[in-house]
Amino acid sequence: MNPTLFFLPGWGLGRGPLLATAEAVGGTIIDLPGYHETPLIADFFAAADAIAERLPAGANLAGWSLGAQLALAVAARHPEKVGKLLLVAGTASFVQRAAWPHAMPSATLAEFAAAVAADPAAMLPRFVGAFNRGDRRAKAVSRELLELAERRPPADVLATGLDWLREVDLRGLAPQLAMPTLLLHGGADPLMPLAAGEALAALIPGARLVVFADCAHAPFLSRPADFNAALSRFLHD
Repeated sequence: MNPTLFFLPGWGLGRGPLLATAEAVGGTIIDLPGYHETPLIADFFAAADAIAERLPAGANLAGWSLGAQLALAVAARHPEKVGKLLLVAGTASFVQRAAWPHAMPSATLAEFAAAVAADPAAMLPRFVGAFNRGDRRAKAVSRELLELAERRPPADVLATGLDWLREVDLRGLAPQLAMPTLLLHGGADPLMPLAAGEALAALIPGARLVVFADCAHAPFLSRPADFNAALSRFLHD
């Protein structure tokens, strides 16, 4: 029997969007710091270490978006805790840096963070709509995500996640990964461009990349059957 699969959600929406996927594959969701009863941790790597403490040895670990960045950090810093690693819409750096153009300009993220601080209730639906552009089921997936999203977390939790997205660069950790790693990426993802997934896969020794054409940032909702099949194949290889 394969170890349990643990999922780390993305920024702002909580565990709701991943519940059906987790149920379909027998997975368990670990809340990010600050969500539900989990204490907020300001430092990204301290947060990754706290997540590692909650995992049994050799667990299968998956993360979506910001959760994928945390999952990568957990696997690199605590390799004994991760048997297989699954990165959904993952990237090494959310913002553009030298030699990493496949990302959001820092100024754009700063504008978004300011808008979230001013009116988070208005910005979260816009955020969801924006990251589904290009998906063949964009309207339906956006509506489903907003219906599944949990109660908006406190402002400091949202701000901390955006700080992580601005500051974290995992290019130095990615080549240290030695466990089987699968990247699942939407071919039309406007938030984490496919080029970022390809570049990240190239950094991770032996990593495999599966691309879902005409999908944006949430392929597990846009093409759930295909997504779950790819995930299950990876877990049972």
